[in-house]
Amino acid sequence: MRRLEEVIGELPPDLQQEVLDFAEFLSQRRSPRKQKYLRMSWAGALEEFRQQYTSLDLQRKALEWWGD
Repeated sequence: MRRLEEVIGELPPDLQQEVLDFAEFLSQRRSPRKQKYLRMSWAGALEEFRQQYTSLDLQRKALEWWGD
């Protein structure tokens, strides 16, 4: 650790910041990620359109929107 501190101390401030950023990146990459759960608050929101549209219609529309 002492050698690392010496090398970093010899660097200009902008490179010291870059070393700090890289060390924080490495630390975050190794830490376990928090698991996020899918929220289902939208479930049933389009129920009134069930008879009007099929899942294939909705899929085609989504692909059309992505193409824009």
